[in-house]
Amino acid sequence: MNRLYILLSICATVLIGSYYFLWSGNTSNELDSMLLAEKNDSHALQLISENQNLELTNVSSILVDDIVLGDPNAPVAIIEYASFTCPHCKNFHEGTFQKLKQNYINTGKVKFILRDVYFDRYGLWAAMIARCDNSNRFYGIVDEIFRKQSEWTDGAENIDIANNLRKIGLAAGMDSEKISVCLNDGDMAQALVDVYQTNVERDQISSTPSFLINGEKMNKSSYSEFVLKIDEHIKGY
Repeated sequence: MNRLYILLSICATVLIGSYYFLWSGNTSNELDSMLLAEKNDSHALQLISENQNLELTNVSSILVDDIVLGDPNAPVAIIEYASFTCPHCKNFHEGTFQKLKQNYINTGKVKFILRDVYFDRYGLWAAMIARCDNSNRFYGIVDEIFRKQSEWTDGAENIDIANNLRKIGLAAGMDSEKISVCLNDGDMAQALVDVYQTNVERDQISSTPSFLINGEKMNKSSYSEFVLKIDEHIKGY
């Protein structure tokens, strides 16, 4: 059985106010082929491999934990698989998610977990910014990344995207030096990719956004459909 290794590190070097991304000696095209391909609006996932039978190996020693929003002891857990560059994920976070947060997460009935999916390098960079400071800021930064999706993804060069994401971190109150350290953390980049691979394989995720409610996969994502499913699980609690 073949093993799938995505050897990916991202470095941002500060030089006269500019940020240059060094990709471990690989060209941009080679790195893109090591990530997932974005397929129009459907954002269908396609693992890059020589063989359909893959043994995923976590080669990083860094542990990437789920970050919980809400009461950790809530009776219902919603897990969302989302890409920061996915327009449908942006729509969910600006609509249905805000209602769920107000009526279920903030009231202690639901705990929410976002798990990153990487279609491209930019989604990975955004995840590194979101996780850069600490878990207390994570979901606030996630909100900004989705809200400003069309802005920060608007760049002709990699350096433009990096600078746009950097501005989001600075606006959230993160230290400039800390952001540079985070964007230079190749080990964290590898760990995020490792965990992402393991999660989507285990939960059989094929598109974003995708949702699990107490381990049960949801096929729909409207607020009313969430309410029905959440109430069903609360009654059985």
